[in-house]
Amino acid sequence: MDKKTVNGYSIAYESQGQGETVVLLHGFCGSSAYWEKVQPLLADQYQVIAPDLRGHGASDAPLGAYTIEQMADDVAELLDKLGISKYTLLGHSLGGYVALSLAERYASRLRGFGLIHSTGYPDNEEAKEKRLQAVTSIRTEGITKFVDGIVPGLFAPDSVEKLTSELDRVKEIGYRTPPQGAEGAALAMRERPDRREVMEKSSLPLLLVAGESDQVVPLTKLFTTEGPQVTKAVIKGAGHMSMYEAPEQLTAVITDFLRSVSDQSQEA
Repeated sequence: MDKKTVNGYSIAYESQGQGETVVLLHGFCGSSAYWEKVQPLLADQYQVIAPDLRGHGASDAPLGAYTIEQMADDVAELLDKLGISKYTLLGHSLGGYVALSLAERYASRLRGFGLIHSTGYPDNEEAKEKRLQAVTSIRTEGITKFVDGIVPGLFAPDSVEKLTSELDRVKEIGYRTPPQGAEGAALAMRERPDRREVMEKSSLPLLLVAGESDQVVPLTKLFTTEGPQVTKAVIKGAGHMSMYEAPEQLTAVITDFLRSVSDQSQEA
């Protein structure tokens, strides 16, 4: 992994391949390692950059609450420092919230963007309370027990039984999340605004990927936007973690979208 100092903090990232750039943003208590099955497949045709978001993986984890905007600014400045002015941005879960913030404020830098098991909706009151409970749990019981508690619910019920090594791998990645980073990111998600309008008003190509059996973000919370620029895909049998449950299928969906983005860029 490489690192750059961004907004005063060290941000780690994994870069593979050459060509047009696609940026992959991971979910909560994940890291760039979430893309370890997808990134090499895409890197045959593209330059694929997967950062560790602020508070996660090998990136710095400052104390206190974060904002989604701060996390998005980290990504934007990282790409500036890498000399990359145009890219397609795809975010999983928390990474999708970050991608929406970038699409709202840095649209001119994007060729297209997408949400993978994510949503434009904000947290409702029940979800906001659960964020606070998560912070309390991490502080009192530690990151390992917290991760053990949340990871099985990220997979489709059938996947929990069949994909035990993948489930264990996602836990292993989660254990490496600095506790203060998990707390800061949980509070960032709690305060994020409603960004469905960003998707509705954007003229950029937009990819929406849902898991057929996602218990965290059901299809109805993701498929909120219609239009000729919108591509929707459902990963059959997957829950919230298609990058582990069905990596080849997810990669095929992403590749088709990236080709369409390239075609539209050339026509423009």
